[in-house]
Amino acid sequence: MKKKVILDVDTGVDDALAILLAIRSGELDILGITTVNGNVSLDQATQNTCKILKLLGMEHEIPVVRGANKPLMRAAHFEHRVHGSDGLGGALQDMQVDVLPAHGHAADFLVDQVRQHDGDVTLIMTAPLTNLALAVMKHPDLVHQVKEVIVMGGVVQGFGNVTPTAEYNMYVDPEAAKIVFQAGFPALTLVGLDVTRKALLTDEHIQALGDSPLSRYIKESTADYMQRYYERNGVRACALHDPLAVGVALNKQLVTTHPYFVDVETKSELCDGQTVCDFQNRLLKEANVHVCTDVSADEFLQLFIHALRA
Repeated sequence: MKKKVILDVDTGVDDALAILLAIRSGELDILGITTVNGNVSLDQATQNTCKILKLLGMEHEIPVVRGANKPLMRAAHFEHRVHGSDGLGGALQDMQVDVLPAHGHAADFLVDQVRQHDGDVTLIMTAPLTNLALAVMKHPDLVHQVKEVIVMGGVVQGFGNVTPTAEYNMYVDPEAAKIVFQAGFPALTLVGLDVTRKALLTDEHIQALGDSPLSRYIKESTADYMQRYYERNGVRACALHDPLAVGVALNKQLVTTHPYFVDVETKSELCDGQTVCDFQNRLLKEANVHVCTDVSADEFLQLFIHALRA
């Protein structure tokens, strides 16, 4: 049986690649895709998600459900410099969306689907965790009904990508992340920058995708992202942050994980959104997160290319 999943996205460049991988892998039963304010506005993230589904001819097959249009307690913080003003690096600008999002709110959709498939649903979260925090606050028993939560976010042994200490998804809504981390999910995996920065899509990988509408979209959408990454890191590549979270759902053996207690800073002048990992158990608290510390990057990139190749 295919693994039942829900994707929660703020569809920018790498969220779109994650959606493509999830669908093209053929191994996941995608119950729906929920959207949230993050890289771009909720409206833009929802439109982008619908465009990606249309690109694959799946717009009638997978429901898209809108969620939170702002963080729990903070103002929005978009990433237009990385993802472009439209979130997709300028790709698919002329595509018209025909199918409207499903009715209802993402938090309620998450709860309803998890209850319908008690113990069978994996949540793949590649955006700020606002929707899941809202769901947990409304229905605390959700934590015992979910099979697994895979979160792309945070960094525990390196520097941030939006501030010196914080990864973007954690920084945008740290209060939501704190709620999720402290909720008591028995299986919560953190796929952070420590491993996603090792999964780099290069021009050579894009060439290996062949020539198809899908590969041309990937090349166009990642072009500016690669330039920004080069300016910051000296390497021309697109870090596959969100696709790696999908990769972990497809094959947990791609990553090495260790259980640690992890919390998120919410009250700091310099460090808001920092994921604090208690490697030495100095806080004497029970581990709440399976933290990814290493990845078989080449194996993952082979999986990615194989799924998306023309």
